[in-house]
Amino acid sequence: MGTKNSRLQGFYQLNPFERLQMVKSFDGLGDEDLRVLHGGQGILSVERADKMIENVIGTFNLPLGIATNFTINGRDYLIPMVVEEPSIVAGASYAARMVREGGGFVAISTEPLMIGQVQVVGVAAPQSARHAILSHKQALIETANAQSRSLVALGGGARDVEVHFHATSPMGPMLVVHLIVDCRDAMGANAINSMCEAVAPLIEQITGGRVYLRILSNLSDRRLARARCVVPPSALARDGLSGEEVAEGIMWAYAFAAVDVYRATTHNKGILNGIDPVIVATGNDWRAIEAGAHAYAARSGQYTSLSVWERDEAGNLVGSLELPMAVGIVGGATKVHPAAQTALKLLGVESAGELAQIAVCAGLASNLAAMRALACEGIQQGHMGLHARQIAMAAGAAGGLVDEVARRMVEERNIKPARAEELVAELRG
Repeated sequence: MGTKNSRLQGFYQLNPFERLQMVKSFDGLGDEDLRVLHGGQGILSVERADKMIENVIGTFNLPLGIATNFTINGRDYLIPMVVEEPSIVAGASYAARMVREGGGFVAISTEPLMIGQVQVVGVAAPQSARHAILSHKQALIETANAQSRSLVALGGGARDVEVHFHATSPMGPMLVVHLIVDCRDAMGANAINSMCEAVAPLIEQITGGRVYLRILSNLSDRRLARARCVVPPSALARDGLSGEEVAEGIMWAYAFAAVDVYRATTHNKGILNGIDPVIVATGNDWRAIEAGAHAYAARSGQYTSLSVWERDEAGNLVGSLELPMAVGIVGGATKVHPAAQTALKLLGVESAGELAQIAVCAGLASNLAAMRALACEGIQQGHMGLHARQIAMAAGAAGGLVDEVARRMVEERNIKPARAEELVAELRG
């Protein structure tokens, strides 16, 4: 495993087919895997899509890129990212290269524990009901585990029962029973929902109350992934700016996000820019990850930065990121989408925990890239060139003409469709 090298120099200068061949040599993928990663027609057939969701009329493609340079826990990874926004894949790759100079990312994940919630109303004596539920804990766990024998056989299943009481709500008091479930390598939504359904009649019997909702929580704050990286100042230096100056700028960018909710929201979006594309590529639920991340960012009662940046005694920049990461490598879209399967094969992950670690490292890299760009040159300059390329292509430019039209528009600071059309006509003429 340790011999793979994700530092693919000049990767961005190759054409998509050449990149694909390089990815194949990195990970020993077969020709069929390459065909799936390459996309095109028929990878996700309309017939298969029709079995995934309702009212299907077709499929929709997004770009699949590869983030390079990642070393995580001493192992090199090429990370598949599915995303439509420019700069994200390049930024994550660039940041991973800087982190590489400090020894790469170190990541861990906690046990895959998730929470199922059962809402109980109309309970006459809530505290007595709470004690009654807890005294029947074993029966509730056994009832839940009868729903998912396969999960139990793998060493997972319902582990514990908790009871929370809300004395007031817009509808009155309620008890909420939490079922703590070890989901192993599954995301776990279906198993948890089935377990909640199964214990509901028993809870009604024990409490004399009425059960309404029975569903998992997407605030999976027992199922966390953590990443840490060290960036030496020498890795940050560029364009006449010293590494120390850049580190100072990054620390001010972080400080802004730590205290200001408007900045923290955009800062955390930058973290999710790295995480979501990995979640999408592997067929996982990115809405669940987003919801859990933002709720976790507000757990102190004040919404703040998910990441923490510091400087150590040697002047290195030290970043850490912790957030809920409920991902699976079995079941769901992961199982039925061919490209998701191939993305997992490319990563070579052996557990959901390892996938969670990769995703959180991609998030920390994306965060570092965004703050570095903001600190160094203002994000506008970089986006301007990419935006100009998109406008040029929309105006009909192709091949080398794209770069020339984009360059002229940036130079003139006039990046508009009408100007792009004029330039395309002029340069073709």
